[in-house]
Amino acid sequence: MPREGQTDTVDITAEVELDAAPEKVRVFVADLDRYPAWLSILAKAEPLAVAEDGEAWAVELRAKVGPLARSKRLRMVRTVDEPDHLRFERDELDGRHHAQWMLDAHLEPTSKGTHLRMVLHYSGGFGSGVVERLLSDEIEASKERLRLQLEVDQSSS
Repeated sequence: MPREGQTDTVDITAEVELDAAPEKVRVFVADLDRYPAWLSILAKAEPLAVAEDGEAWAVELRAKVGPLARSKRLRMVRTVDEPDHLRFERDELDGRHHAQWMLDAHLEPTSKGTHLRMVLHYSGGFGSGVVERLLSDEIEASKERLRLQLEVDQSSS
């Protein structure tokens, strides 16, 4: 149970219309090591050796609020790998209980390109909505960075 003034869970949904085909967008959301280029809260993602539970990444999340900075290291695995749906979940190997982190990406073709819906779920407690607002703001800014990454990718093709 969270302490007084903290949220129980965080669920953030972000949606964006992109002028690129789903298979082009999928390149940027299928592998966590591509995320740091457009999602700054994901500071680092390094592929780990493929294990029996699938592809895994060592991920460093980093957030800064004024002079305060926090970082968190996670082991994430891809648990869903379909053409229009990808899911990454925290899966530590230390035998301890950890807060759940889950990132879901849904790609839907549109007449102009792709509708991307991403859902971030975190089961730990955060203080009084500040981090949720920070995450929401970062996700909004990431939409434009993802658009720019897609433009650069398409112009170099």
